[in-house]
Amino acid sequence: QVQLVESGGGLVPAGGSLRLSCLASGTSFSRDAMAWYRQGPGKQRELVAFISTRGLTNYADSVKGRFTISRDNTQKTLYLQMSSLKPEDTAVYYCNSGIYYRQYTPSDYWGQGTQVTVSS
Repeated sequence: QVQLVESGGGLVPAGGSLRLSCLASGTSFSRDAMAWYRQGPGKQRELVAFISTRGLTNYADSVKGRFTISRDNTQKTLYLQMSSLKPEDTAVYYCNSGIYYRQYTPSDYWGQGTQVTVSS
């Protein structure tokens, strides 16, 4: 139904910025809610932020005020602008398509992930 490919990860110093992109193929992008998840070593995958089809956004408390999620339905691309990065943000970041109805429910469609490493 949909293919997701993340890019933009890398090694950055604490306090730095990075923008992640997720390019989607398929015809359902504009009808799906989208989200960014991350998974650090030895940790469970956690929801970072999501954006509904109408542009409603929600962020985890740990990234609120530092990260911004956005989408371009014409280009079928999801973005995550990250600033004031901390070592605790180090993780593999994944994008996901899903459903928003009172809460975000992920689908089984995931990208391959992109590594973000923040040095102290």
